[in-house]
Amino acid sequence: MQTTALWHISSSKSSLQQEELVSPLPSQLLLKSLYSLVSTGTERLVANGQVPAAMHQLMRVPSMGGDFGFPVKYGYSLVGAITTKGQYQGQLVHLLHPHQSTLIIDSANIDLVPKEIPAKRAALASNIETALNAIWDSGVSVGDKVVVCGFGMIGGLVARLLSLMPAVEVVVLEKNGYRIAQATQMGFSTNPNTLQNFDYSFHTSGSSAGLQACIEAVGMEGKVIELSWYGTKSVQLQLGADFHYHRKQIISSQVGHVPFSKNARWDYQRRKQVVWELLKNPVFDAHITHEIPFVESPAFFEALRGGTLLNEGLGWVIKY
Repeated sequence: MQTTALWHISSSKSSLQQEELVSPLPSQLLLKSLYSLVSTGTERLVANGQVPAAMHQLMRVPSMGGDFGFPVKYGYSLVGAITTKGQYQGQLVHLLHPHQSTLIIDSANIDLVPKEIPAKRAALASNIETALNAIWDSGVSVGDKVVVCGFGMIGGLVARLLSLMPAVEVVVLEKNGYRIAQATQMGFSTNPNTLQNFDYSFHTSGSSAGLQACIEAVGMEGKVIELSWYGTKSVQLQLGADFHYHRKQIISSQVGHVPFSKNARWDYQRRKQVVWELLKNPVFDAHITHEIPFVESPAFFEALRGGTLLNEGLGWVIKY
């Protein structure tokens, strides 16, 4: 039995390669991939070979092939349909897995997608978890004023979740014209004339300038939630002016751990159930703007490495 997987061969080349799949054991199921989300920030760094050596082990994902020094098979939000005959046949499953056409999964650990959620929207699940974790890390509550800097996949989902909270005022800070238009179409206020005295800011732009703007936007004891991951890139900030006087805080957020304030009662499974409840809302469909046929995925990643592609969309899924 064969499958096709996307591999990054070097920092400039990706390709589809045939692999052998062993026949499933009685405790395993065969899954036909339908969609896999491209998490553009992280996956661009992986494809460019910009994962720091010290992070190679921590950054590994289930079923990853090779290593970050190339070649590497990477990805972490895939939705497929179970083809094995039996009680699960035809049901949708979400899992962390590289981009691959068919795969074998353990029936004891499957994460079934609720029937109300279509396959493409379900591919957002991993990044919804990232956005949800960031909001938990922040402590945003009813009535707060919030800036979200960067309206890509993660920034857009953070803004969307915040907008679902009562009386929370969300302002988007973005330079790209396409993304400004998308944010405006979704009902968000963009690029205000005055950017100061906000309660919280969320940074997702991956730039020093964006993080600096988030710091300057919050008022006394305001909190900046940093979601950008820079790989080997350095960040330069100006922390003079009122940063210390106003007791501002920069808080890192990463999806791999449930925040300490919740982990006595919450685990990954409970968090995922919240994600599924959120994704029953069709409003999230707008955050996937492009579908890439699997056969075209190597060319897509070769364009993604340069970064200009990110100016033309919010979210991309590979369609199998």
